[in-house]
Amino acid sequence: MQDQQHLRFPIGLFEKPDPIQAMHINIWTEQIESFPKRLAQALEGLNEEQLQWRYRSGGWSIQQVVHHCADSHMNSFIRFKLALTEEHPTIKAYIEQDWAELVDTTSAPTALSLQLLQGLHARWAILLRSLSAAELQKTFVHPEHGRVFRLDENIGIYAWHGEHHLAHVHLAKEQQIV
Repeated sequence: MQDQQHLRFPIGLFEKPDPIQAMHINIWTEQIESFPKRLAQALEGLNEEQLQWRYRSGGWSIQQVVHHCADSHMNSFIRFKLALTEEHPTIKAYIEQDWAELVDTTSAPTALSLQLLQGLHARWAILLRSLSAAELQKTFVHPEHGRVFRLDENIGIYAWHGEHHLAHVHLAKEQQIV
């Protein structure tokens, strides 16, 4: 059996480049923009039973991963907008594990979150491409992590987040754990 750490983080942890350069922002923005299409392609042909496959024992099902991405990315988009319109806001955290167990996450069709992600990421990419160097330095405080996040770093984190969960979907298709 594969190493549990590899199953939890199949692409590794996010590694922030120092310094973050324009090329990083461009690559990450392209990853964010294309994520919904690539996720939809990964789900093509899966039936309801297959959407319940997990990438590891105790991990989320493919269905939960898809809905989690919608939940998480909506929260991140709002955090960006708060940081752009307020001075150093403290954002609202949420308990993602509990959200993953709510009925809309465990039983709603994945097509609903794919549609949501498509529109959300299209808007997000427009916003990201409009940011000035000064705006990329704007920050928010995450109360759970007890630290300040800059928007440029958070673009990288969410590009990584999409790739991370896309890898989970591919792993679940290989592992087929129920």
